[in-house]
Amino acid sequence: MTLDQTVAPTLDAAPWWTSAVVYQVYPRSFADSNGDGVGDLPGLIGRLDHLERLGVDVIWLSPVYASPHADNGYDISDYRAIDPAFGTLADFDRLLAEVHARGMKLIMDLVVNHTSDEHPWFVESRSSKDNPKRDWYWWRPPREGFEAGQPGAEPTNWESFFSGPTWTLDETTGEYYLHLFAPKQPDLNWENPEVRHAVYEMMRWWLDRGVDGFRMDVINLISKDPALPDAATTGTGGLGDGFPHYGTGPRIHEFLQEMHREVFESRSGRLLTVGEMPGVTWEDARLFTDPARRELDMVFQFEHVSLDHGPGGKFDPEPLDLRDLKASLGRWQTALGDVGWNSLYWNNHDQPRVVSRFGDDGEYWRESATALATVLHLHRGTPYVYQGEELGMTNAPFADVHDLRDVESLNHYREAVDAGADPEAVLRGLRAMGRDNARTPVQWDATPNAGFTTGRPWLPVNPNHTWLNAQAQYDDPKSVFNHYRQLIELRHALPVIARGDFRMLLADEPYLYAYERALGDDRVLVVANLSGTPQIATLDGEWSTTDLLLSNVDEPSFVNGRIAMEPWSAHVFMRSIHSR
Repeated sequence: MTLDQTVAPTLDAAPWWTSAVVYQVYPRSFADSNGDGVGDLPGLIGRLDHLERLGVDVIWLSPVYASPHADNGYDISDYRAIDPAFGTLADFDRLLAEVHARGMKLIMDLVVNHTSDEHPWFVESRSSKDNPKRDWYWWRPPREGFEAGQPGAEPTNWESFFSGPTWTLDETTGEYYLHLFAPKQPDLNWENPEVRHAVYEMMRWWLDRGVDGFRMDVINLISKDPALPDAATTGTGGLGDGFPHYGTGPRIHEFLQEMHREVFESRSGRLLTVGEMPGVTWEDARLFTDPARRELDMVFQFEHVSLDHGPGGKFDPEPLDLRDLKASLGRWQTALGDVGWNSLYWNNHDQPRVVSRFGDDGEYWRESATALATVLHLHRGTPYVYQGEELGMTNAPFADVHDLRDVESLNHYREAVDAGADPEAVLRGLRAMGRDNARTPVQWDATPNAGFTTGRPWLPVNPNHTWLNAQAQYDDPKSVFNHYRQLIELRHALPVIARGDFRMLLADEPYLYAYERALGDDRVLVVANLSGTPQIATLDGEWSTTDLLLSNVDEPSFVNGRIAMEPWSAHVFMRSIHSR
């Protein structure tokens, strides 16, 4: 790819979020103000100075809406109310004011593929077959030839993301309702225009309140094939993968374009919209994020965080081949280089901690945490930092299944053990890849419960908080926190980082990750050794230590023009053509 005005326009002409960094707060685990063991909005307000110190521009707030918490808030019972566990609407308004006063923005988590089964919409929908809201959800009679409740009577054979069938029988009417996730998360029927416009009205309500955009949960699943055909049988109990029939479905672009017209058109410029899209391809993403199509600003894709899934899926992990990671991320950089925009992330509330997953959380904990951060943040795209990532938080040492809280992990454990799997082998997979790893409380200091709460935390604090915590890192110039802060400063300060072209280097090297960024006369070289053994990086050009911009270890050594790379070292060089 060559650099031109189409590929890399000037920073002045670019949307504000191209030079921004987003920080995800999972409020249940961020900071607890009242000692009940659950994080809340006043606790978040009390820790905003941490985010201001880090330098992030946007806070993405995971759901704080009213919810029975079958899936930790991603099952919403009232879109316009704050759950009492997190505080009040007045607390939210105060949070928003405090965020804006610090020059930051706040985006809400939009969960509209499904609601809670306790949402008034679903309560009405299930009350009778002729209720006006019956068609707000997906209802179907038993499969032909079967009685309701018989094995195999479900309308389709789709398997849920959280194990088991996607259909649950409702005794009131003798019909089944669709839920791609847990039974307490029935799917909304977006084919019904009343559903869509009720969602848009709710979104406008929050934007009028002052929020700055939305992260849209599994938004590419809202358009299903109305025929709801069976899938090829792949799972247990005759279940199959229905994803081809509901992932990036037939009307998804129509729905998102309508949403843009109805909700965002008159507010364009100041907002941020990002769609979480399981299974999305780069070809799809070019369409979703093409500004001319007026759909979304960027998407979350899952290709790079699926590379270590083994034959048995995510809970059967295998070692990552760095060459696969480079091929994946490089492909997305190229594909969205001239049209659209990338989101950049290692972690979120659904992924295990990256330093434990792709790094070394033992001997080279600090080095690997900062090397992985360097590699990701200097790509072209908008970086997302998940709470605690800026501290290098690690996976948790869960002793047994009773330590786990996540519905996905608990369902998988039960199903796998019932099918005859070795319980300890199943638990190993959950320890490595389970979502609870991301949800242990943020480690603020070395006091009991890491300064997260004065009570009993809803999920145990990682024992390593006695040395791995924010307070221990603030004044350490070599800390993980301060390395993240420097990476964020580079994106703010340098147009070449925010909008420059991208060129992957050393694509076939199994341990080195290297690339160049370019904009106008400026060139940036990023080179990292993502292994625990020393490596030599042989690169074209006349780079030298005088070009060094940032390093996570001591100043690099050049040997006959080649860079001697220490284990988990990462170096960033910059120069201008006219300065040479």
